[in-house]
Amino acid sequence: MTDAITSRAVGSRIRRGRVAVLVPLVAAVCGCATVPPWLHGRKPSAEREKYGATADQRMHDLSDQAKAAKGGSSTQQTEFTRDLARKVLDEHDPRVRCAIVKAVADFDTPAALSICRGALEDPDERVRVAACSAWRQRGGPEAVELLAARYNADREIDVRLRALRELGQLGDKDAIPVLSRALEDPDPAVQYRAVAALRQISGRDLGDDVNAWRAWAADPEGGPEWSIAEGVRSLF
Repeated sequence: MTDAITSRAVGSRIRRGRVAVLVPLVAAVCGCATVPPWLHGRKPSAEREKYGATADQRMHDLSDQAKAAKGGSSTQQTEFTRDLARKVLDEHDPRVRCAIVKAVADFDTPAALSICRGALEDPDERVRVAACSAWRQRGGPEAVELLAARYNADREIDVRLRALRELGQLGDKDAIPVLSRALEDPDPAVQYRAVAALRQISGRDLGDDVNAWRAWAADPEGGPEWSIAEGVRSLF
């Protein structure tokens, strides 16, 4: 229940641009704001102290902090991702939101999970693309489900193509139904990406013939056994 509330909070903040109502929700999950241990002892430059950190500086800091937290204890990892769950609510630069999503992709904490879920609903397509990549990195049944849903729901071609690409990278046969439907898309780019994804999942190489892939996707378990030669060809 807690994870669901956090995910909705992040997604709602991103969609509506409101902070006041959502910060208490995140605070309830993330705990009281504290200064992360990796920031103690750092003295900002005079210019940064006066004007605040630039987007590039924030992304650089984020990269350093993620490395430090990843090598730390589970408590440090929890604190780090909780801190980012708060920050993503107030971050107006899509590039930084992308960096946040990338930073938490391989953290196994409730806050990281909520950020990755909420990022799929971000108004900026770059962040949704980053979220697709994050879910491929996280993997598992939920990744297949969410990437398939993003492909079906998104209006931006770049996001839809990335969702299909990451489904192929997952190599999960549960993705075959949505990839099969993508073969029927009128956009050749979508068809081509679906073929590439099916090739990765199946290990077969049926060329670029969409009809051949449609036939295979209709009965993945049927047909002749894969040959060793076919498996080797699929690697190149």
